[in-house]
Amino acid sequence: MEIKTEILVVCTNDRILQTVIRLLNTNASWKATGALTPEEVLRKCRETAYQVFLIGAGLTDTEEAGLSAAVKQIHPAIHVIPHYGGGSGLLFAEIYLALGTKNQAQ
Repeated sequence: MEIKTEILVVCTNDRILQTVIRLLNTNASWKATGALTPEEVLRKCRETAYQVFLIGAGLTDTEEAGLSAAVKQIHPAIHVIPHYGGGSGLLFAEIYLALGTKNQAQ
């Protein structure tokens, strides 16, 4: 059984969040989970060892900075990726780049 890369996505817009999760989960090597609030992010980080933290739209700069620092404190090796749109190709490329893997679907 293949171990999947755990990805936590935060976005305050539920429709956008669900779309991003759906797109990410088309990759058989990834398991994306969503959170709508900073509190939910921190709770989920304490429950699961995520490798990627994807920051979507809706948080203030201050919230993003604080949340990134808190997540890094829980999971020091996590890759924090800000993503505010640009299509699925860019989204996938950002994650592949952070993980250091080839830019191709599994």
